[in-house]
Amino acid sequence: CKRCRLCEGRKTIVFGVGNPKAELMFIGEGPGRDEDIQGEPFVGRAGQLLTKIIEAMGMKRSDVYIGNIVKCRPPENRAPLPDEIETCIPFLHQQIDSIKPKVIVCLGAVAYQALLKTEQSISRMRGQWQEYKGIKIMPTYHPAYLLRNPEAKKSVWEDMKKVRDLFQTSA
Repeated sequence: CKRCRLCEGRKTIVFGVGNPKAELMFIGEGPGRDEDIQGEPFVGRAGQLLTKIIEAMGMKRSDVYIGNIVKCRPPENRAPLPDEIETCIPFLHQQIDSIKPKVIVCLGAVAYQALLKTEQSISRMRGQWQEYKGIKIMPTYHPAYLLRNPEAKKSVWEDMKKVRDLFQTSA
């Protein structure tokens, strides 16, 4: 893909990974250095933490689907710019339409704001169920934020328990 400037610095398009029929989908903002090299989302330190979170919920990484708002690494790991998001988000919409998850966890402000087209802060909206095309959305902090602010892990675990409990009550 060469539709935006992000193609200039990337090595790999990082599309997504996981169960194509997943009931639970995690969406982050975009690939970092490790993801750009390996071609898979959430494989660096933040990804290792995400895997631990998924396992703590009683699931395996292979049970869920993991994607990002943009598929190419922004330079210096900066946040994707609005025009880059607008160019790339149709691919995410197609992924969501194809996978048909019951729940999407938006990891961080970029994912939450881009998917729901809002400017509400993640700190204000995290932990509160939202909806996108009939799919339940749980906004929470990004695992990279948790690495920098470990005191926020408790809040994320509270959010993930709500997601886990939703699946346990609907099973």
